[in-house]
Amino acid sequence: MNLNDHAHWTAQKPCILWFTGVSGSGKSTIAAILEQCLSARGGHTCRIDGDSVRQGLSKDLGYGDADRVENVRRVAEVAKLMLHAGLITLVTLISPFKAGRQMARNLVEGDEFIEIFIDTPLAVAEARDPKGLYRKARCGKIPNFTGIDSPYEPPLAPEIHIDTTRTSAHAAAEFILHVLRQRGIVGAYERPRLAQL
Repeated sequence: MNLNDHAHWTAQKPCILWFTGVSGSGKSTIAAILEQCLSARGGHTCRIDGDSVRQGLSKDLGYGDADRVENVRRVAEVAKLMLHAGLITLVTLISPFKAGRQMARNLVEGDEFIEIFIDTPLAVAEARDPKGLYRKARCGKIPNFTGIDSPYEPPLAPEIHIDTTRTSAHAAAEFILHVLRQRGIVGAYERPRLAQL
């Protein structure tokens, strides 16, 4: 069964939605809302969260540059498998290096990869600090922390750019859904909406 077969049976165009941004930017929150929206419309999805990956698939990796590159590579390969299974795959991963994100993009066809930059200034993300990670990083308890002592290279031309200082998580999810409709990823075969934002 090829991608066209899956698209026929699932009534959607499989793709990878790659959410990138610093820790605390809102990637997972927005992706979770978007996945709920897609599911309510009959979408078939899979969400790959960076924190969950670190507890299993990449449990053996640290946070140095080489390990970060390998983590992105592993996630990209899993996302590709989910794509070939016909799913809209939502990846939420800091993925700090441009080269790593480009490597993930190169694994699939051009229109099958949508980079979503969740653009949150470091000061805002650090002020949120829901897991206390920035505080630990500032105290030297977490080395190689992105934005503190390890760089984050923002995308130069993402397909979708979300400024979280001006957009709520729900509005961001709705905007992404709008873009997916425009690209023909969802739309014509949507079931009636089952849940309100």
